[in-house]
Amino acid sequence: MKSTDKVKTRYKFLCAGLKSENGLAKWCKGIWQHCEGKLDMCRVGFHCSKQPYDAFNYVQGEILALVEVKGKSIKEDNKECWSDMRVVKAYKWTKKDSLKLAIFSAELCLKNFEEFYPDDERPRQAIEAVKKVLFHNTKKNQVHAVHATADAAADAPVTFKHVPAKSKDYPAGTQISYQVAPEDCTGCGDCVEACPIHDKSNVSHKALNMADVSPLRAPERDNLDFFLALPEFDRDAVKHTTIPGSALLDPLFEFSGACAGCGETPYIRLATQLFGDRMLIANATGCSSIYGGNLPTTPYTTHADGRGPAWSNSLFEDNAEFGLGMRLATDQLMAHAQNLVKELAGEIGGDLVDALANAEQREEAGIRAQRQRVAILLEKLQNSAHPRSHELASLAEWLIRRSVWIIGGDGWAYDIGYGGLDHVLTLPWDVNILVLDTEVYSNTGGQTSKATPIGAVAKFSAGGKATAKKDLVKLAADYGHVYVASVAYGAKDTQTLRAFIEAESYLGPSLIVAYSPCIAHGYDLQYNGRQQEAAVKSGHWPLIRFDPRLEASAGNPWKLDSAAPTQPIREFMESETRFAMLSRSHPEAAEHFMAEAQSIADRRYQSYLALARQGEPKTGS
Repeated sequence: MKSTDKVKTRYKFLCAGLKSENGLAKWCKGIWQHCEGKLDMCRVGFHCSKQPYDAFNYVQGEILALVEVKGKSIKEDNKECWSDMRVVKAYKWTKKDSLKLAIFSAELCLKNFEEFYPDDERPRQAIEAVKKVLFHNTKKNQVHAVHATADAAADAPVTFKHVPAKSKDYPAGTQISYQVAPEDCTGCGDCVEACPIHDKSNVSHKALNMADVSPLRAPERDNLDFFLALPEFDRDAVKHTTIPGSALLDPLFEFSGACAGCGETPYIRLATQLFGDRMLIANATGCSSIYGGNLPTTPYTTHADGRGPAWSNSLFEDNAEFGLGMRLATDQLMAHAQNLVKELAGEIGGDLVDALANAEQREEAGIRAQRQRVAILLEKLQNSAHPRSHELASLAEWLIRRSVWIIGGDGWAYDIGYGGLDHVLTLPWDVNILVLDTEVYSNTGGQTSKATPIGAVAKFSAGGKATAKKDLVKLAADYGHVYVASVAYGAKDTQTLRAFIEAESYLGPSLIVAYSPCIAHGYDLQYNGRQQEAAVKSGHWPLIRFDPRLEASAGNPWKLDSAAPTQPIREFMESETRFAMLSRSHPEAAEHFMAEAQSIADRRYQSYLALARQGEPKTGS
């Protein structure tokens, strides 16, 4: 065998031996260490301690590391042997790595098959088909944006579309691309309807247009493969508080299987873009639990570092309490970890102890700084002889603040689970509640809920609902200590983004009531955004924020973010089948309910306008 000390870089290394029994890395990053025995490396870049197809025996929970190796000895069987290694980077093993390893293993087996059966192409065709399915099932979203440099696009397919980014927020030479996943697009048309850019010479032609998928599937598949290989834009360089900036954040909610054009899923996607790497989600039974936990698949995913939302489902009647339990549990775990940090102050160091115990973690920069401190803590604990160092190591991750979200529909929040919701709102704990308000029981077949507006036809209200919907915003705001917002992204996306950021940063309970168009409303959900805008302009859905922090600083906590209604509510109601069908079955009742709906909308707007003007100097005599 021939030996050399030349350094070989960029091997991906997967091995159970990379972790000790207590979960801490045995290998120190950046330090050369001699391997016990020789370290075998497959030339394609993966190391496995056994045959490739046995690797799954220890994949779960292991570490994938990028290593440099030296002390090379040439071996047979398509392998190389090294005597020394050092870890450059370490990652948690993810589902994408498992898919790559599965494909790699299958192709190794195929090579042996092809030696004996060179004319049989069926196994190769089968693997290529599986490769496409496995790969495309891990795609990010039907439409996703990324910024990259012009150099990064140099090797792009000829059909890959990208243009210079005009915003001053990005370095010169930055390119932007919006890419559709051709295998997963549902064809709802929402993106085309929302696209604001028209061809000046042909206003019916937009920057995004619907087209026959047949001739586009193959080239767009190649474009998507290239697109997903581009690096994610640095989150630190993105303005999270702007729509263009937040759109670049990697969504951790993808391919949900909800109805095409669903009005609920954009809110969940936005939450995961902003807070997904630290989210704990308690999901009430309903549409969002069906597309959110359609096991064995899940639309929730992780960043490259393995962090993503942790999700669980509870029942209609106790989801709010279930989510509150998550908050109390995480707070207890953090408190216990903080006490251990103080107990081991002599081992850890006073400055680090103070920083870990008193870290400000209301915003992402603070979370990121705390993660770095926890990494330093874990390194120190590796060499600690303190009898409780192992216990602290197992709890160290809980020193990082979790963002708890309680999610469900109006059937849960207004009706069956309202008692629990109200109970949680009376308490001071830091939970975020997202109500996906479709104004009807959607998942169970379209029954009336207390969120159903007057005059709407639904099951148990065949003659139109005779009373107004419950004002959940005002009920929650009456407590005084709850952050509350009503939002509709299709009407005012900036207000929706602001409400999510404010709610999550608020130290206490927060409630976001999100207008969510549904197929039960009776119109083509391609026009989802248009209907949201009509709901706001007619006064059916006022946009409101109530922030108790403003009152504490002698300000007015009420903000009315929508203008005075500019169209009669009749126009809005007649554009949706749930209202319009009553005019055919019960015309007199329909007229009565439309008049009542206009009166209710007017009173509601004036009521919120008066609250938003509290403290303003009065004009006139």
